[in-house]
Amino acid sequence: MNNRTRSEYSIINIVTGFGGYFINTVVGYICRMVFVRCLSAEYLGINGLFSNILSMLSLAELGIGGAIGFALYKPLAEDNKEKITTLMQFYGKAYKIIGIVVAIFGLVMMPFLGIIITEQPNIAENLYVIYLIYLFNTASTYFFSYRSALLTAAQRNYIVLGVNYAVTILQSLIQIPILIFNHNYMLYLLIQTIGVFCNNVVVSWWAKKEFPYITKKNVQSLSTYEKKELFVNIKALTLNKLSTSLVNNTDNIVLTYFSGLVSVGVTSNYVMLVSTLSSLTSQLFNSLTASVGNLNAIENEKKKYRFFKVLNLSNFWIFGWGAIGIIFVSGDIVKLCFGEKYILDMSIPFILALNFYIVGMQNAVYTYKNTMGLFRYGQYILLITASINLVLDIILGKTMGIFGIYLASAIARLLTNIWYEPYAVFKYGLKVSSFHYLKKYIGYAIVLCVTGGICCFFMQFMPVLYSGKCFC
Repeated sequence: MNNRTRSEYSIINIVTGFGGYFINTVVGYICRMVFVRCLSAEYLGINGLFSNILSMLSLAELGIGGAIGFALYKPLAEDNKEKITTLMQFYGKAYKIIGIVVAIFGLVMMPFLGIIITEQPNIAENLYVIYLIYLFNTASTYFFSYRSALLTAAQRNYIVLGVNYAVTILQSLIQIPILIFNHNYMLYLLIQTIGVFCNNVVVSWWAKKEFPYITKKNVQSLSTYEKKELFVNIKALTLNKLSTSLVNNTDNIVLTYFSGLVSVGVTSNYVMLVSTLSSLTSQLFNSLTASVGNLNAIENEKKKYRFFKVLNLSNFWIFGWGAIGIIFVSGDIVKLCFGEKYILDMSIPFILALNFYIVGMQNAVYTYKNTMGLFRYGQYILLITASINLVLDIILGKTMGIFGIYLASAIARLLTNIWYEPYAVFKYGLKVSSFHYLKKYIGYAIVLCVTGGICCFFMQFMPVLYSGKCFC
């Protein structure tokens, strides 16, 4: 097994993440453009709705992935093969049970689709058959994907990313001619299903190749203390995941109920753009997570805090400029890629950019919270976040439409976890006053507002290049 330094692993992961994601994004957007031109907006709405529903079903994962990932950092740093094998066998059994649970709950959800979708979409395919394909893709992943967590924790996320990007790019290249020549949505989904299966099998095989000892049958069981600690972390992560899912994945469901699938489809072009940018910028933090976990497992508090400040500054530059781009450029990109009829009022990219920035600015905090095992702190306040979001989704969604639904998410986050998560990390992890973080956060926000104001002023003189009405 090759041993590299944290810096070497970080660089390899970042290069693979950014390089692969760039190519994958270009091919994915071409596929999306073909999709929009070959199929109706109802299909976009179906994609967005079913993806949200099945993301909520992934709550069955119960936070086991995050807890096991944290538990693996120390034995991997010490090359404790016995402990690694024990954790992976526990993880494997748990995920197979989860896959079955997701499938069962997914089937139970089927009768409620008719309630969520108030108007039947104008499509030739059976809506329930499409849903079953999405459900199969989600549930089957749990029988293989648990081994990818070992590669990620071992700072080999470049393998997971490389396989994923290679399969996804090939999948898109096959789907594009199918859409152009056949306009066949079911065949499009079938190729997607084959891609998901191939990705899971290859990553699972690679994990066994890198760590052959994990297939050993007779290993020592986890101690009572270890199980107790693991389940405490799982419980905290379950609550975290529940609230995060309710905040992130109820928007399309509420939007479908109030405005219909077409509105979801039109909005999804902007959401996809923001998600693409968010995923691209998050590559940096995902690539560094295992290295930060290794640092937090063996280094002192001073070194941990010094690297946090570097990470947080990078956070601001990346997500600050990303938010500016979403506000002033997303309308032009949507017009160019999908057509003028898909352009929405300027208020929509603004509120999406606000959510993008709020969530993105937490990346450094979440990276440290997860790699320091501080899962239990803030587990209940996140439920308050989810409750506020759900109530405001209904109230603001009914009165303000699309803008109100995304405004609800921003308000819920600002009132709760935006201030508590940094407080928990600084008090219980870094052992430093969170006041330093708060000053930086406010300073960064002021810089962003000034920059946005300057951009808004100058964009008024470039109407040909700018789609949308500025707030200035």
